[in-house]
Amino acid sequence: MKETEGSSDFKEIRADQLRLPAAQLQGIAPPVPPPGAPNSLVSAAARTLDAGAAAMAPCAGHSGTRGPLLRGLLLLAAALSRPAAPCPFQCYCFAGPKLLLRCASGAELRQPPRDVPPDARNLTIVGANLTVLRAAAFAGGDADGEEEAGVRLPLLTALRLTQNNIEVVEDGAFDGLPSLTALDLSQNPLRVLGGAAFRGLLALRSLQLNQALAQGGPALLESLDAALTPLAELRFLSLVGNALSHLPPAALRLPRLEKLDARRNALPGLDTDELRALERDGDLLGPRLLLADNPLRCGCTARPLLAWLRNATERVPDARRLRCAAPRPLHNRSFLELDEAWLRCADDRGDGRGEEVELAGPELEASYVFFGLVLALIGLIFLMVLYLNRRGIQRWMRNLREACRDQMEGYHYRYEQDADPRRAATPAAPAGSRATSPGSGL
Repeated sequence: MKETEGSSDFKEIRADQLRLPAAQLQGIAPPVPPPGAPNSLVSAAARTLDAGAAAMAPCAGHSGTRGPLLRGLLLLAAALSRPAAPCPFQCYCFAGPKLLLRCASGAELRQPPRDVPPDARNLTIVGANLTVLRAAAFAGGDADGEEEAGVRLPLLTALRLTQNNIEVVEDGAFDGLPSLTALDLSQNPLRVLGGAAFRGLLALRSLQLNQALAQGGPALLESLDAALTPLAELRFLSLVGNALSHLPPAALRLPRLEKLDARRNALPGLDTDELRALERDGDLLGPRLLLADNPLRCGCTARPLLAWLRNATERVPDARRLRCAAPRPLHNRSFLELDEAWLRCADDRGDGRGEEVELAGPELEASYVFFGLVLALIGLIFLMVLYLNRRGIQRWMRNLREACRDQMEGYHYRYEQDADPRRAATPAAPAGSRATSPGSGL
């Protein structure tokens, strides 16, 4: 009985501790949802609270104040909890804003969205019409380019801005992104790139500018060289399809660069200065290069590159795909399979064909060798025919000799007959002369 009384006393004490006056229970109202919370989230929370309150309603014979009290406490906890940040307008969130936020709005989006959640890690904007990236475009800068202090996206690590018709990137366009490690500006018709466009990106490791520099001209390449200089932590640089005639010097001097993709450009080769810049002091390995689909000129200036490739083939994974574009006799030849003697210098003739004429030697040598082999094969076949028909040839020679002998004997007989003096003809008497006898006395 004591234990029973003790347990009932304990239950009565707990119930007294949770029991509140009716006036206080009536004062508890459902919390007002925050302005940024979706309506679906609020309605779902209300339905959940109603179900929980109904499940924990008091049994018959007990006080009915426990259900409303529990409902009020649950609503208070939901109000105090921080709601999930909504997805920005014209954007799509995959697996929550912390993982991927994709904005593909066509020509309607003319500047980066301002309501990106601050805990976003990956931001992708594809197919917009941004045109100009002004200073602090992702740090709250306004349309006039004025910057706002502070960092709005401190956790953003990957930013992809492909196919957005971006033509101008101002200095400090990526200010306020201290954690950014990957930036992709591919397939944008860049015409102006500020020399300090990438300032503040101290953690940047990957930069892709594929098909983005072909329309800018030499001025854009100079500003690119200046913009790459402060990226000391850059590991990967992609410059595919930009019609580059030479590699940016600053890219070759980046101390931690591991891979440089320069495929599908207009590189005629690499000179000695560029090859020297690719080497690192001490035991540090230089960057790997991708050089396929470039129009290499296989002249005397390509000898340093050929020697470098043969000594460091692992530095150029696509070395066996390198092909000669000029001169014409070496067109589409594998660069690694060329003989160094074929890489001859052009003689200055003024007609632009000196190199082709000079480099015709290997082709002619190959033609001469092939012609000699053909002649040797023909001679061998002729000798085999003579050997197989030797008896017929001997018979033919014998018949020919006998025919010649008979002919010579006929000529000899006729010659003897013509040389006999007894068969010489009597000379005729002169016309008008009179014939006389020896006894005529005349």
